[in-house]
Amino acid sequence: MTLPTRDKVDQNLKWDLSRVFENDEAWEKEYQTVSIEIPKLNQLKENLVQSGKNLYEGITKILDIERKLEKVYVYATMSSDVDTSNSHYLGYVAKAQTLLGDFASATAFVDPEILSISDETLTQFIKDEPRLKKYAHRLETVTNKRPHTLPAAQEKIIASAQNALESSANTFNVLTNSDMQFGFTQDNNGEMVQLSDGLYSILIQSQDRNVRKNAFTTMYEAYGQFENSLASTLAGTTKQHNFDAKMHKYNSAREAALSKNNVPTIVYDNLIKVVNNHLDLLHRYVSLRKKILNLSDLQMYDMYVPLTGQPALSYTFEEAKKEARQALRPLGEDYLNHVDYIFNNRVIDVVESQNKVTGAYSGGSYDTDPYELLNWENNLDSLFTLVHETGHSVHSWYTRHTQPFIYGDYPIFVAEIASTTNENILTEYFLDKETDPKTRAFILNHYLDSFKGTLFRQTQFAEFEQFIHETDAKGEPLTAQVLDDFYGQLNQRYYGNSVEPGGEIALEWSRIPHFYYNFYVYQYATGFAAATALANNIVHGTPDQIQAYINFLKSGSSDYPTEIMKKAGVDMTKVDYLEDAFATFETRLTEFEKLIDQIKN
Repeated sequence: MTLPTRDKVDQNLKWDLSRVFENDEAWEKEYQTVSIEIPKLNQLKENLVQSGKNLYEGITKILDIERKLEKVYVYATMSSDVDTSNSHYLGYVAKAQTLLGDFASATAFVDPEILSISDETLTQFIKDEPRLKKYAHRLETVTNKRPHTLPAAQEKIIASAQNALESSANTFNVLTNSDMQFGFTQDNNGEMVQLSDGLYSILIQSQDRNVRKNAFTTMYEAYGQFENSLASTLAGTTKQHNFDAKMHKYNSAREAALSKNNVPTIVYDNLIKVVNNHLDLLHRYVSLRKKILNLSDLQMYDMYVPLTGQPALSYTFEEAKKEARQALRPLGEDYLNHVDYIFNNRVIDVVESQNKVTGAYSGGSYDTDPYELLNWENNLDSLFTLVHETGHSVHSWYTRHTQPFIYGDYPIFVAEIASTTNENILTEYFLDKETDPKTRAFILNHYLDSFKGTLFRQTQFAEFEQFIHETDAKGEPLTAQVLDDFYGQLNQRYYGNSVEPGGEIALEWSRIPHFYYNFYVYQYATGFAAATALANNIVHGTPDQIQAYINFLKSGSSDYPTEIMKKAGVDMTKVDYLEDAFATFETRLTEFEKLIDQIKN
């Protein structure tokens, strides 16, 4: 089937960006305004911290330009995303990205200037200028850095060295995205094709074991050829993280990374501890996979093939909207009103078309609708994607309509919680109404695989990340052999004795870009567990618990992430939410085991 060109897509299935800017001319006008205003921001440095009034007016001016820039950037990128062959909008994206860099450079002085004044002076500023109270939390997040901020001259030296310090991560990106060539392998049609990351993700799910085995070995052959170079790039990035943490007087790179979101390290420690306490559940699920696939030697390339086939469920986009709305009813009428707006006012770009970016996302800016990009297929996965992205969108709507611009976005730590909560609510909805054993088995398998891939797998990654930073901090070398040995043993510990030991999986560390993100991956796992707990509260809890969740959606970045989550009913500094998630996993695993036996018999 040939994909339609953009001009052939039904207008009602395209998002309407005229509500962002009426037309390109309006965008050009705003772009010119912002590009003129950004260089002027440097002038604020002279007297930004001379008084409370100056500080308030300076921050307000910067936020005003940032708000306009955000809208300029969103229009450019969204216009390009629906047809990446359109050079006109590619030009807009390039211009907008340049403006982002100019803005960052022009405002780099702000935090250092705020840190140059004492806590006592800042308190007096707020007393003298009451309007500054609106920015109090933002100012506090800056002043929290004071014990870890060096004198200006030293900070300037470190900042000027960043390009050199980031060279290892840049080398990894160039090597894996440009220079590395993958070999040829057989696809599901028996054709020889050159492997790519995208094709690998398809072939590793093939029902033909030879196809997924060959894709797996071909992929790791390429990485194996460069494992010493990739060990060097990962070691270099790890040294950068450790150096930066040491220079800024943190106890570890992990503490330094988590402090950026004001997340205490106990959140990280609890995650690893509780997941390790429940590895028996993953072993049990992996053993069941081996049984269902009827394999005497379960390999890691057998870990992604679907176990239950496709259910007898399909949805057009219109049908999916009705089903999604029904599933999300526990969230209340106000929430559903926002869902209705999103579904029925051309803020979703629905169908796949030529040169449209792949995947799905929820975007927009503070002053726009929360737009969604989809690539619709009439299946259950697309329904889950719709519910997921709508979770982001309603989260964004509540935040932007409750918080001032300075707090009108939410931190990375909580970003995936609202979307994954929606997925969990949809799972609960199906399990409550579906009686067909094969359909229930598919729904349960979808959840169990998501849990395996997010809570278990991302925690495994988090353990590896902690190991490499601690090893380097002790002065021990991170050679390819050291990394292979630890990762291979770690993988075996996670997946258990049902999986054959050894093999190419020991090289998996070499192809994970997130290891260059500085203690990022743990947030996927904590977010998934929190979403499980929240969905349970919403579907099975009280009106107060539902309202607490809605209040969480309205919070944006007005407080620290763990404090926001406490108000939602989940204390992520304790283990309860993790234990609740594993209890849900075990309940659903038990039912899945029984259904498999029932279907076979």
